[in-house]
Amino acid sequence: MGKLGVLIVDDHAVVRMGLRAILNRETRFEVVGEAADGVDACAQAERLHPQVVIMDVSMPTLNGADATRELLKVSPASSVIALTVYDEPAYVRELLAAGARGYVLKRAVIEQLVRAIQVVTEGGLFVDPTLTKRPRPRAASDEAVPAADLTSREIEVASMTALGHSNAEIAVALRIAVKTVETHKTRLMAKLGLHTRAQLVRFAIYRGWLASR
Repeated sequence: MGKLGVLIVDDHAVVRMGLRAILNRETRFEVVGEAADGVDACAQAERLHPQVVIMDVSMPTLNGADATRELLKVSPASSVIALTVYDEPAYVRELLAAGARGYVLKRAVIEQLVRAIQVVTEGGLFVDPTLTKRPRPRAASDEAVPAADLTSREIEVASMTALGHSNAEIAVALRIAVKTVETHKTRLMAKLGLHTRAQLVRFAIYRGWLASR
């Protein structure tokens, strides 16, 4: 049997380089292409029809979920594996609903990525096992916060707000209106029971949302 063709999609060149190095250790895989955003990923998938696509979740222009939906329209036989720092159930649900067959956390990539590729190419579904083992964290106020109730877009807005981005900057990065950013921010703060940006920053740090993506 020939090698499995893999397309790597991530907006950070150093991450793509690391993933290529990991996959090159395996004689079963061949990295057939790289893309820095979702739009380029769809174009390359339509041309290359890779068996596997390693898809970053948080990217400019077209995020992982939207890119997965569009990519599977032009390359329906591809198996998409989401790769991210986000361990929120909202992200898992959205990516799987978009058609992804796997969900792997970046901090466990070496241990889990090869296994995920094996599972999805055999027709299975792979979700990083640490997602079911990690205890739910608590908010800065020491009260439980239902972070699972946030949508993936709200988590993105929360993360970027905590990092200091303005509403206008977030709107440009996510390709949505400033008013939409404000609406997301109002809703997520209400859901989390937070009132200030400082509280949001502490909560984001605790959740690991500010890790390098």
